[in-house]
Amino acid sequence: MHHHAYLWAGPKDRFDQEALRRPPHPDPPPAESKPEVILRYREVATEFPKSDLPPIETAYWLVKPRSLVRGTWPDPDAAAAWLSDRLAEYAPRFASGTERSGTRLKALVVSASERLGSGGDVSLGFYLERPSYLSLALVTCSPNRGMPALPCPLGA
Repeated sequence: MHHHAYLWAGPKDRFDQEALRRPPHPDPPPAESKPEVILRYREVATEFPKSDLPPIETAYWLVKPRSLVRGTWPDPDAAAAWLSDRLAEYAPRFASGTERSGTRLKALVVSASERLGSGGDVSLGFYLERPSYLSLALVTCSPNRGMPALPCPLGA
């Protein structure tokens, strides 16, 4: 078991493109569907796996390009340390003062380490200034507890 880190920061309106954050339905629409439905399905089927947008379900980071992996660690504490560093880096830009609290951020890191240690995933999101959004994820791999059929992005 190991843990992959992912980070996405960008405009909130791009993050809100929810259709590109969901995997396509496993069954394509029937041939007699409206052309716009078929076209939309094809767009999502093509774009979802290569989009850098954070997926709605955290485990689906594993089907994204391997270039999006920001780090990989066998130890949950090392993965949580990466998270701690990213929180410290971005905290000054958090839109909410409450979210900048050092006590709160430390609790998030401790919780993340515990969750990873039990085989779970961690996904955090924060509104930043100018309306921007930050998504941080740590995904347990080989296998992922929630979606064990998903492959490791590094081929491990």
